[in-house]
Amino acid sequence: MIQDKTAEIAALRARIEKMGDYLHLDAKRAEIAALEEKASEPGFWDDQASAQKTMSRAADMRDEVATYKEAISILEDAEAANELALSEADEDMAAELASTLKVLSKRVDSLELSSWFTGEFDSGDAIVTVLPGQGGLEAQDWTEMLLKMLARYAEGRGWKVVLHDAPPGIELGIDRAVFTVHGRNAYGTLLSEAGVHRLVRISPTDEKKRRQTTFARVEVLPVLPDEIEVELRDEDMRVDVFRSSGPGGQSVNTTDSAVRITHLPTGIVVTCQNEKSQLKNRDSAMKILRARLYERQKAEREAQLEELRGEQQDITFGSQIRSYVLYPYQMVKDHRTAIETGNVDAVLDGDIDAFVVGYHRWRVSQEQGAAVGAS
Repeated sequence: MIQDKTAEIAALRARIEKMGDYLHLDAKRAEIAALEEKASEPGFWDDQASAQKTMSRAADMRDEVATYKEAISILEDAEAANELALSEADEDMAAELASTLKVLSKRVDSLELSSWFTGEFDSGDAIVTVLPGQGGLEAQDWTEMLLKMLARYAEGRGWKVVLHDAPPGIELGIDRAVFTVHGRNAYGTLLSEAGVHRLVRISPTDEKKRRQTTFARVEVLPVLPDEIEVELRDEDMRVDVFRSSGPGGQSVNTTDSAVRITHLPTGIVVTCQNEKSQLKNRDSAMKILRARLYERQKAEREAQLEELRGEQQDITFGSQIRSYVLYPYQMVKDHRTAIETGNVDAVLDGDIDAFVVGYHRWRVSQEQGAAVGAS
């Protein structure tokens, strides 16, 4: 029996129109025109950095306008398809409509995310660190699993992932992972993943096949624009170079290209070793160090434990933001939003859209509730 999708389509239209208001699309179109006019002026490209920043902003706004326009187009197609499927009892059209509505729902989710990102660095790139916690050597395996999950999610959104450091664990997995995600709204989006992640499964290394619980923490920092000032003196840094560690074989790096920077006053250590160029590794390490120092200095100035990557907790029981249970049943549940799914394999393969969107929807509702309570 063919289902009438009129109510579902109407709800999507209401969400799209609401997002159009939040995104101030008319103002964005005007700003795009102004930036394009500026780009045509003589001498615009004399300052390459400034010009690229201007063009990047124009491109981001064009993407938002195009996404909205595409959503409206898909919505109109869905309305027509629904009418046709109902009037002619066309099951093929009904099946096509169901597929179209799934695509449209994702477009609307993307629009909503864009409208929610109002922080200073939300629209920019992100530096992500994954660290093993309680759970012994298996926590290192869980760290590698989270690295793959987040990298696949980012790549699925068309973002570029650059891995800086992922030294192998003692017996399995990795000791840590540090990578940069380049893409529009990468930092704002990935803040949903900041916190402790808990894994429950049958231990792959236990001969008695007992259940094991392991933990890992995800930290998310913004890639700071060059104009952001961070107090960083040469005399406060110790720079060490060494040969990169890796799995061996033809890909092993045989030169001392890996870089470790230690910030002496704070003890912060940053290591980058995945590039073959020492200069590239040093540049990446400096960007990560600047971000970590900025976070520390901001927290000290404002007397807050955490503002950019969420409250820090021990990587152990009771601190998790999300649980991934593989045994005795299969379920992934976010403890902030109560969103859950039984398709654990898909989640670990990077299908975390429901959790990301759900978190930001919950976050915005919490912020709005706090604002109403304070007024």
